[in-house]
Amino acid sequence: MSESSFQDDVLHELGDDKLTEIAGLLGTDTAGARSTVTETVGAMTGDLRQKADADDDDGAEVRQAFAEVSEPPLQGVATLGGVGGMLGGGMMAGVLAKVAKPVANAVAKKTGLPAPTVSRVIEMLIPVILAVFAKRAAAGKGGAGAPAPGAPASGTPAPGAAPAGGGLGDLLGQILGGGRK
Repeated sequence: MSESSFQDDVLHELGDDKLTEIAGLLGTDTAGARSTVTETVGAMTGDLRQKADADDDDGAEVRQAFAEVSEPPLQGVATLGGVGGMLGGGMMAGVLAKVAKPVANAVAKKTGLPAPTVSRVIEMLIPVILAVFAKRAAAGKGGAGAPAPGAPASGTPAPGAAPAGGGLGDLLGQILGGGRK
């Protein structure tokens, strides 16, 4: 596969130091930590996709969070009330926090790790996942081109402005990597 997976991007963004820290938390080596992170990120993105497809308030919230993540960062004075420079960090962080407990329970059941320990790993992963979302959205992964971060994609409609029909699938594919090239 020529395009890196979302899990690979999270592991890369996490770096060796944080992976070693997670390994210590889990009481395992870095290979075990890598496996747990991959499992956890896969469960989180799967849950996000499922919620985004739902035709309810949770689905609307997830779709809005993805649309917010895909918008270019604010520049200048407009950023003063922002979310610490993190693209869509506020809303998406809230969405990730909501899926954290069910994901922690599912990963704990599958791996045999204690759910509170998996929850602590998820707390460490949320800022990393937000950073990967932002980088993928800025790079236009899955899109028709890769504009420079912050630059508008010429001739390409803004992912957040696309209707929920085909636009949502493209947006999720762009950020989560839905097998598109």
